[in-house]
Amino acid sequence: MTPFVLNLLYRLHEDQSGQGLVEYMLIIALVAFGAVAGMGTLASYLNQAFSALGSLVNAYIS
Repeated sequence: MTPFVLNLLYRLHEDQSGQGLVEYMLIIALVAFGAVAGMGTLASYLNQAFSALGSLVNAYIS
């Protein structure tokens, strides 16, 4: 039984077929976290820009 378990653990250790997928998923998670963290600041700047644009257009219409 022991050689079977050791052989299974050795094959599991040598099998790295899913390693690339895990690394890509970690990168995607990091990018998603950065995007979510920056959304508040970006939304604030966009709101200010559109308000300024609306005021400018309103001044030309009036």
